Amino acid sequence: MKIKILITGTAGFVGFHLAKKLINTNYSIIGIDNINNYYDVELKYSRLEELGIKKSSLKNNKIVKSNKFQNLHFLKLDIANLHKLNDLIASQNINLIIHLAAQAGVRYSIENPQAYIDSNIIGFLNILESSRINKVKKLIYASSSSVYGNNSKVPFSTKDRVDSPVSLYAVTKKSNELMAYTYNNLYGINSVGVRFFTVYGPWGRPDMAYFKFTKSAFDGNEIKVYNHGDLSRDFTYIDDVIDGLNKILERMIERNDICEIFNIGNNKPTQLKSFIEIIEAKTRKNIKKRNIQMQKGDVYSTHAEIDESISKLNYNPITSIEVGLQNFVDWYKKYYNIEN
Repeated sequence: MKIKILITGTAGFVGFHLAKKLINTNYSIIGIDNINNYYDVELKYSRLEELGIKKSSLKNNKIVKSNKFQNLHFLKLDIANLHKLNDLIASQNINLIIHLAAQAGVRYSIENPQAYIDSNIIGFLNILESSRINKVKKLIYASSSSVYGNNSKVPFSTKDRVDSPVSLYAVTKKSNELMAYTYNNLYGINSVGVRFFTVYGPWGRPDMAYFKFTKSAFDGNEIKVYNHGDLSRDFTYIDDVIDGLNKILERMIERNDICEIFNIGNNKPTQLKSFIEIIEAKTRKNIKKRNIQMQKGDVYSTHAEIDESISKLNYNPITSIEVGLQNFVDWYKKYYNIEN
């Protein structure tokens, strides 16, 4: 019998790529997403089109079958609705949940904190409760490198204390880890939390810096360079992230005694100044820049220690920032019909 997997956030960046990866395997996939307007919904619909889910076929709470892949179905559904989420998991006999749906973005959490409570706290509780009620014993969920805050010890290890968050987004992700631990202890729900480090690549999120910088390069607009470019991020290419998730999935299927957290990063931080220079080289544009102070809620640096991911998962990020950004720029030009 095929293992039936629920992927939340399937119209999102990581969820889309993971679904695309798993539909070429022997799993049966049910995808859900509320398709909110945090960023361009047409990009989300375009991702779904790539998966064989037509925008015109979507209606709330109606399961749609992909017209490209036999083992993929999709439902427009909000995880904040416990009743409908619970009905779906019960009716579809879900064996394993990969929970990627969340309100993303550090800076937006300052502007709209309620959205993070509704999606990242209440929504995650609903995932856990639906798992408990329907005896789904395996859960993989997205955490974030943001939980490390301004940790002065680098690289960041999953063994580090993470009790000094600098954004509400980070608070919600750390809360998710604590909630998953509690449900493992109380109800035996096996879980793996994945601390992602600045994921980038084709079909990415328009609110992310690399997307904004590329758009500004082609549009001739000015970009804001926080902390005068003196920041660094452990940029992790989407294919490496999906490889890591796939290996976590394989580990989860094989075992029944898991409550773990892994870093999925590149282990090679890039300075913001260098990052911008690479985008300028790949777009063949000089980007107008305005240096400003560091934004509240931001951290100075991120750097993933991935020793445990390597030893336990055989995780091996191989994509350089130059190759990854070239792939993104190539996709961007094709998607937005840009010639240069």
